[in-house]
Amino acid sequence: MRRILVIGNGGAGKSTLSRAVGQMLSLPVVHLDRLWWLPGWINRTAEEFDALLSKELAKPAWIMDGNYHRTFSRRLRYADFCAVLDVDDETCLCNAKERAEKYAGRSRPDMADGCIERVADDFVEWIGQYREKVLPEMLDILKESGVPYRVFSSSAQAEKWFAETCEK
Repeated sequence: MRRILVIGNGGAGKSTLSRAVGQMLSLPVVHLDRLWWLPGWINRTAEEFDALLSKELAKPAWIMDGNYHRTFSRRLRYADFCAVLDVDDETCLCNAKERAEKYAGRSRPDMADGCIERVADDFVEWIGQYREKVLPEMLDILKESGVPYRVFSSSAQAEKWFAETCEK
């Protein structure tokens, strides 16, 4: 596994898992949020994002976290594996709030500089509808792609699986 995608709800632990597995496998980590957002929570245009994404996808190895449904099929064409974090909404919301407290007044490491950590109402709403609306579509696309994948109920479970799998 040299090109790994990590998807899941907000607050599911995608970035935490990506950093851990990236370190474990000596893979560079690409956080899609860092590509999409500009300071002040201003998003790039789709064209700008796609150009940055193309540069990352062309690299020989990476672990890439984020959903970004619009580009999921494209990213899967480059991926060797996809880790799916299917974490319950309550845990995700709790994790997002804890993360906001931890990074209060500043940007977290996996987010673009100048995006001060917060839990906005639209993000809370997105977390609440992810498992019902977003995840099933992402899983359908993933299944059709033929890319090997595994569904985990926590980032800790996924990290343990990667550690055991990579030892072999």
